[in-house]
Amino acid sequence: MAGPAARSETRRSGSGKRFGLVVARFHEAISTRLLEGAVEALSRHGVREKDIRVVWVPGSFELPQVALTLARSRRYHALICLGVVIRGETPHWEHVARIAAEGISHVGLSTGIPTAFGVITAENQEQAWARSGGKVNRGEEAALAALEMAWLGDDLSRRSKRRPR
Repeated sequence: MAGPAARSETRRSGSGKRFGLVVARFHEAISTRLLEGAVEALSRHGVREKDIRVVWVPGSFELPQVALTLARSRRYHALICLGVVIRGETPHWEHVARIAAEGISHVGLSTGIPTAFGVITAENQEQAWARSGGKVNRGEEAALAALEMAWLGDDLSRRSKRRPR
């Protein structure tokens, strides 16, 4: 199993930022742990509960569609997509994982709203549980990435408004 993600810039406050979390219900117990990790990370960085919207979808395949709807609303500084895809006996899981990853990436690229990928792709249940709160919680990592991207967006926006010297 891969280790934890690189640490993001975590000293800044998320106060005043709004986040949309799209969570897949398939493998709900594991997804719930991802959600708990994400919400805890956002709260730890000053994001208020009222500025966090959680939307549940049936599975990881549906994450991009709802993320796109939230991004187009322009109500959120960043989105966090959380889900679990575990290898099965057929190639179906590969298709779901690929479509989820490509779709989530497309949302961010096409709308300009940072969209974090917090979808676990695992060989088995044991790996999925380990990535949802064992040594790492991919939900927490996705939330930290979303926070960092929201801050970066602010920084870039401020710099682009300055006049060249």
